[in-house]
Amino acid sequence: MTDPLAPLLDLPGVPEAVDSAREAVFQVHRHRVNLRGWATTAAEASVRAARASAAIDGGPVEIPADGAVTDPVLAGSLRVAEALGVLLPTWQRAPLQALARLHVLAAADLDPDPGRPRLVPGVSERLDLLARLVTGGTSVPGPLVVAVVHGELMSLSPFATTNGVVARAAARLTAIATGLDPKSLGVPEVMCLRRRDDYAAALHAFSTGDPEGVRQWLLFHCRTLEAGAREARGIADAATT
Repeated sequence: MTDPLAPLLDLPGVPEAVDSAREAVFQVHRHRVNLRGWATTAAEASVRAARASAAIDGGPVEIPADGAVTDPVLAGSLRVAEALGVLLPTWQRAPLQALARLHVLAAADLDPDPGRPRLVPGVSERLDLLARLVTGGTSVPGPLVVAVVHGELMSLSPFATTNGVVARAAARLTAIATGLDPKSLGVPEVMCLRRRDDYAAALHAFSTGDPEGVRQWLLFHCRTLEAGAREARGIADAATT
């Protein structure tokens, strides 16, 4: 069968961007701290990712000093981050169930009926297609699968609330599942926050389905993976001091 994502590798600059992103993430895993102490750095990366993801969607960046998180977006993003390890097997086997669970966690304080996709024509069919890709329907490199999952969920906005938090969490799960970032050390969400306008523009370009727009998103997403690797290296370097 034809791989539906294979044509993405024919877009100008995409193979090079994919290789650069993969190498950046790989090198972070080879950092001497991450060879043995990766659980600590991964925990820090998870919190940073959750904070940045919440801030993109309007939540506060900082966790209160007393640890009492009252903002519903940040609280949901932190719940999602804490659950990713448990949800990974479900994501690999039944991604739509995992998405529903991610939304329950993200929107528990915002949505009276979390976990149910919106009844919008075409959404269910595209989610089914995305699930087939995640469960072995493509053999393209990890960065491309992660980018497509992230971009497609943002374009679809399948839930009434917290679609951004859910999409970025699904991207992290995909990075783990594809072997791109098996220890979840990267923090690409930080660049998405710092360059929020570019992030929104690239997502809009992807949503048009135009090849040049898709290319724009893929290149941007690969740059976020590289930036996330730099953030991860900073975390690891700090752990040595």
